[in-house]
Amino acid sequence: MYNSLRQTINDLSNHTIRPLTTTPKLSVTVDANLISRITAAEKLITGSDEPAKGGPTAQAQSHIGQPLTASVVKDITAGENLITGSVNPTKGGPTSVAQSLLTSESYENTNSTAAGSSASGRLDSETLSKITEAEKKLTGEDGPVSGGPTANAQSHAKEPITSQALHDITEGEKKITGGERVKGGPTSTAQSELGKSRS
Repeated sequence: MYNSLRQTINDLSNHTIRPLTTTPKLSVTVDANLISRITAAEKLITGSDEPAKGGPTAQAQSHIGQPLTASVVKDITAGENLITGSVNPTKGGPTSVAQSLLTSESYENTNSTAAGSSASGRLDSETLSKITEAEKKLTGEDGPVSGGPTANAQSHAKEPITSQALHDITEGEKKITGGERVKGGPTSTAQSELGKSRS
């Protein structure tokens, strides 16, 4: 009787503990929401609207769609060290943002603002249309430019928004801007759609 009761208790505790210990870790992903928070923290350090080459935002973007892990935070820290010249992370800086998300459940709450969104996380017609609109704002043209962000996004039509697709969109954006990424531009639009799809 004692062994039977003990087995029942173990079964119940295993059943109720497992979801509580694994769910928060699965929900923290490197997505547009996280990248925008890291970009904002980087901007406070550099004073520039554009993320630094090899900086914390660039490091985070290289992990888009992946789980936020200690290894990813280490890369973000390396990017922050590059722009500050210091081995110590800045209070409230990109490393601090990433670490707080890694160690807390608050990310779930901040990432749920897009609940009910119809974003698919794919380069579907709706997302391509948004990328085209962002490109048109930059160029002033009526349609997309050959080799620009829309053209590069269309080469990935109906595919998931991956780091490779984002890279190609960024390269197209740089072509029309003279080498810079623009806040609210085509790449940001694609990242935003990816972030909405994950919430």
